[in-house]
Formats: sequence, structure tokens, C-alpha cells
Amino acid sequence: MKRRSVVLGIGATAGVAAVGGIAVSAQASSETASDSSSSSSSSDGLVFDPDGYTEITTTLTDTGGTAHDVTYHFWKAITYVSKPVDEKYQSLIVSVPVEIDGKAVDASNAPIVLSNVIAGYVESSVAAATGIGGAAMGGTPPTGGGGPSASPTASASATASPAPPSGGGAAAMPQMALLAGYVVVEPGARGRTTTDSAGEYYGTAPAAIIDLKAAVRYLRANKGRIPGDTDRIVSAGVSAGGALSSLLGASGDSPLYDKLLEEIGAADASDAIFATGAWCPITDLEHADGAYEWNWGSNVTQSAGKVVDQTVSKDLQSQFAEYQATLKLRGLKGSGFGTLTARNYDDYLLKQYLEPSATTYLTALSDSDRETYLAKNTFITWANGKATFTWADFLTHVGARKKTTPAFDAFDLSAGENNEFGAGTTKARHFTAYGAKNDTTGLTTKRVASDIPAKLDLMNPMYHLVKKANPKRTKHWWIRLGTNDTDTSHVISANLAAAAAALGDDVNHLYYWDQGHGANIDLPDFVAWIAKVTGYRSA
Repeated sequence: MKRRSVVLGIGATAGVAAVGGIAVSAQASSETASDSSSSSSSSDGLVFDPDGYTEITTTLTDTGGTAHDVTYHFWKAITYVSKPVDEKYQSLIVSVPVEIDGKAVDASNAPIVLSNVIAGYVESSVAAATGIGGAAMGGTPPTGGGGPSASPTASASATASPAPPSGGGAAAMPQMALLAGYVVVEPGARGRTTTDSAGEYYGTAPAAIIDLKAAVRYLRANKGRIPGDTDRIVSAGVSAGGALSSLLGASGDSPLYDKLLEEIGAADASDAIFATGAWCPITDLEHADGAYEWNWGSNVTQSAGKVVDQTVSKDLQSQFAEYQATLKLRGLKGSGFGTLTARNYDDYLLKQYLEPSATTYLTALSDSDRETYLAKNTFITWANGKATFTWADFLTHVGARKKTTPAFDAFDLSAGENNEFGAGTTKARHFTAYGAKNDTTGLTTKRVASDIPAKLDLMNPMYHLVKKANPKRTKHWWIRLGTNDTDTSHVISANLAAAAAALGDDVNHLYYWDQGHGANIDLPDFVAWIAKVTGYRSA
């Protein structure tokens, strides 16, 4: 049994960063790092070693600014499949609290928070991690084009206002979950930018979701050996990680993935999870271009400062209207809205999400700060403690859109999502008929490849909620989006919420006022929500 007390004095250690309100060590202990190359368990047997941990004592500061002395057990990179394509990415780390502020913690039956930091559908690795919060991007998503934001942390737009107190940060998820007494698992996963010696892309769709499912199977196969309740796994992710988190929840135990999981030697166990946390999910990719244009089509772009091609924008808006009609989704219970269509979705977003979001934000301000804010934002009518405004004024308030058109399946194959659907030595491919038809790169064919439709099903949670209504899906959903987030359309998360609610699932879906892509300003509430939905009560 390996037990070392590695004291990390966070406030005085070199290489310390404040992440989402929590002071986080930059894995600074030379003693811990010295043997990071060894694995905590055998990759062929997929058996978790309960005694293979390092004991770490450190200080973590919560989002309220209070410092806590924490001792936890840490398991270094464990390969979670028996036939890995790349162990650097197909491994996970485990952190289990044993003492917080001098009080012993028994996490043997605590919820397990599966926290990924995947962004831009780029690979993520924990291979070199020597402590909690050790997941790191394996590459940097290209800038420009229509690709999603690379940053998993909160990034407010130019018009954003400071968040009210008791905020958080998506990158702080592992630390906050640990402080709550939960078991924290951080999985790595393959991603779209990696190539092998032959130049073949081995991490494009659906590799990331296959890897996350394999990580869940590893945990569930080790019930009774790994600390925590393997029947209470809660996934959390942001942006592309949020999309994958929602997909993980929607597609639990779907047979569509069985062959691919078998190929990498995933454990013979369930990959269903108990609850999903998804922030600004970049998902429903084959319909994302239309949804984006419906939402932001009239706004100028940040890069060019002008309105995008309106012919293309209107074509895509028409496609969205047709798609939305096929979903036959209804507004959430109590919203007063029936079937959601392209014609009434703006009113639905206003009444169900945007005006309540602004009201919550303004209510939390002091009287003087509220008065100042309203003076600068005269489009808002503030009466009887409620904010009201029009959709057109809201779009003006948000301002420039981030992406050009099409936002996701770019005509020139420059979007990150084009790379996500690459195959073999081909870096990027079209995944919509419209994108392929209007290709500007000189392709000889104007059609999507024959394997694309099946891959889209594997990558879309809506397939498992609307088309198939997967009975093994998660029944608990936490979904968040910033109102100033122009990396995606507001419709995407709202449709996800409506689809889950239509199946009778527990859905907690809110928008953060004036926050941009990756925002997470109520992380303590999410941590409390986990206890509520899992029924967990710490000793």
C-alpha cells in the first residue's frame, strides 16, 4: 500500500493558479511527480487496485473564498480499456476525500462525479496528473473558422456584466466535488486532432464518446473495489464536453456502441449513468447550422464586423424550421407553450429563460448597482421586480455573433466539427448535405460520405431522446447556458431540455444572464443538486 503525505501549501506554492474561485496547485510536488509513469492498476485485467493510491494533503479554497484543509487519496492514471488505441488518452484518475477541515470523510458510498474537460472535441489526457484537477487538453483547437471555443473556463463576452456572488467555474468542478465529499473521476479521451505515424486521425467521431462510455464501464465493473457508489455516477462537462456529457446520459447501454466498445476492450458492464451535468453543449451538430442562423442570423460577426451572407443564413433558417417541426417538442411544464416551432421559439426563450434570467441577475444586485445597470441597458423594462424586453432588443444587447456561416459545417471545411468527422488521413469532411453541396474546397463529390449518417446518430443525444427514447438514459438533467453565448444557438440546450422533459425526466435548465461560453456561476448549486437527486447524505 502506497501512502505518502504530500503537503501542498497552495497559498505559497509556485505554479499556483486560481481556477473558478478555487486555488488549485499546478501539480507542483516533485515527490509525487517522480513516479507518475507507473499505473495504479493492470490495463489488461481492468481491475481497480484499492490500495494503489497516494495520500495527498492540500488546501482548497471554495467559491466563497473560504480555505479548507483537505486530505484525499489519489490514484494516478489508470488505463480503462484492455486494448487501448492510445493509453495517454484512454486513462482516468481517481480522487477520494478522507478528511476535510479535520473531520473524517467516508466516501465509500458517495456519488461519483465523472468530470471531463473536453473542449472543441479535442483530446484530453490525465497521464501526467499528480493530483486532482489534473485533466489537461492534449492539443489546441485551431482558431478561426467555425470551430467551438477551446476554453473550458468561463469567458464572458464584451457586454457581459459581473456575476452575482457565490459563483464557480467549470474547471473547478473536481475540487468542488471533492470538497462536498464526493468521489471524483477525471477521464481522458481521444480527440479529433491526433494522428498516428501513418497520418491517420484516430480520435475523430465517435472516439470520444466511446472512450467516456468505456470509462463508465470500468467504474461499474469495479463495484465494491473502487470507492463510491457506481450506481450514482454523475457526468459533468462543458462545451463539447457538455455535449458528450449529455450524450453519455442519453445513450446509456445503447447497443449502437457495443461493437466499438468491444474493439477497444471495454469492460463487460453497463455504461448507463445516473445524472448529467451539461454546460453550453455543442451538440445536435447536423442541425446546429440552422439553429445558429435562426438565433443569430441578423447579428454581425465578431471577426468581420458585418452581417453574414443572408441567402445562406435564410436557407439554413428554413432548414431549422423544418427540423423543429419534426421534433414535435412542447414547452416545459408550466411555460404555457404548446408545440415549439420556429415561429414561437423566440417568445418561448424570452418567457421561459431569458427574462427570468435577467430578473434573477437584477434581483441579486444592490439597489444602486441595479439602477446603474438599468440606466446602461434601457431596453429592459423593470417593473414589480421583473425584467421584460423584446427578442430584437435582446439580440442587439448581445451584439456580435462569434461564428461565420455556416457555423459548424463550413463550406471550406475550416470548422472544428469538420475535423471531428474526418476519417483516415482525411482531416476534415462535410457532415450535412447543405455543406457538401456548397463545398468550396474543390471536392469531386458534393455528397456526404456514406458512413456519416451512422456517426451522426452515435454523436447526437437527440437521437436517443426523440428518435429512440432510450429507456436506459439518465433521468436527471442539469443544463446551463450563458445568455451571451454565441458559440451555439440557445435553441440547442432548450431542445435538449424539452426532449428529456417530454420523457418524464427531471430537468433543471437555466440560463446565466450576461455570461458567455463556458460560464458556470452556480457550481455550488450543482454540487447540492447532486446530493438531492442521488439521495446522498454524508455522515
